[in-house]
Amino acid sequence: MNKPAVIEHDQPLQAAPTTPATLLQIAVEQGADIDKLTKLMDLQERYEAKEAKKAYIASMSAFRAECPTIAKTREAHNSKYAGLAETIDQIKPLLASNGLSHAWKTDQDNGQVSVTCCVTHDQGHQECTTLTAGLDTSGSKNSIQSLGSTISYLERYTLYAVLGLASGDMDNDGATSEPVAVITDEQLLDLEAMISDNYEPPGAEKLKRWIASTMKISHLNEIRADRYDWLVKEIDKAIASRAKA
Repeated sequence: MNKPAVIEHDQPLQAAPTTPATLLQIAVEQGADIDKLTKLMDLQERYEAKEAKKAYIASMSAFRAECPTIAKTREAHNSKYAGLAETIDQIKPLLASNGLSHAWKTDQDNGQVSVTCCVTHDQGHQECTTLTAGLDTSGSKNSIQSLGSTISYLERYTLYAVLGLASGDMDNDGATSEPVAVITDEQLLDLEAMISDNYEPPGAEKLKRWIASTMKISHLNEIRADRYDWLVKEIDKAIASRAKA
């Protein structure tokens, strides 16, 4: 007597998560009109931007956890500081391993030099910090040397600021100061979500400019930890006021 054949059943496949991309594909297959496709494409762009920001914050958090104390090898007045070249040598491999890279942009206007340092994640999200200063005319520098000195100085400070490394390690003409605690990556993500969920892009950018001006910072990740609760309450008030209006 033959034994009954054993029928093997494949494990049930888990349903793929629904994303704007899958909705867009379905809409295309169903012949949706241009208006609907445009809205879905906009939704997909916002979704990708949000995912890229999450990836950036996760990578930046990992980088900061792994980054060692930058060695201070340069002399400045009565203090030591970490030189730009030495800093880059230590952090560049860590940035690359976390999918991050950095670059600078320089501008001049009416004797002032502005340097912007941008850190970019390989998924496309980018954060930048800009600082401005006059030409360094100390000593017997000629005009080119003065410009080069100022650019180098600002490159170092913007790099430390955008990476969240600014602390007592930075030189301050021999002065000493304790590093100021700033908000955590989780608080930053919550704050960004709070703003984006309640404001359209023009309003969100206006609110961020107000925060930067009020806190005297160039980027949200520089918000002092002891001011975070106050800021959240102020934004809550603004959201409630808009809802009533």
